[in-house]
Amino acid sequence: QVQLVESGGGFVQAGGSLRLSCAASGRTFSSYTMNWFRQAPGKEREFVAGIKSIGSTRYYADSVKGRFTISRNNAKNTLYLQMNSLKPEDTAVYYCAAYRIQGPFVSTLPSDFGSWGQGTQVTVSS
Repeated sequence: QVQLVESGGGFVQAGGSLRLSCAASGRTFSSYTMNWFRQAPGKEREFVAGIKSIGSTRYYADSVKGRFTISRNNAKNTLYLQMNSLKPEDTAVYYCAAYRIQGPFVSTLPSDFGSWGQGTQVTVSS
C-alpha cells in the first residue's frame, strides 16, 4: 500500500489550466498503476486518466481526451494531471489512486484501486 496526498486544486475560469500533483510515500510507487478519478456533487466517482506502472501507457476518459495529460515521476514518487481548456463540467473533487496490487494493470474501475488520497477540489467557472 502507498499513502497519497493530492494538491494543486483551485478555482479557475473556463478555458484555464491547472496542474494537480499526487505525492506518494513508500519505495514501491513505481510498481503501481496510478489513476485519477473525480466526483462531482450528487454523482458517482468517475475515471479520468490512468498510467501503467511500466512503460508509458496512458489512458483517458473520452470527456478529457486531448485536454488532460497524466504523467508520473517515479524518482520523485509523484503523479501529475495537467488539465487544459477546462470546462465548468470538470468541476469536481479529484482523487489519485493506486491499483490494489503492484503490476502493470489497466483499469478504470474505482473498486480495483486500494489506496486513495483525500482529494483536491477543482472549480471551473463559466
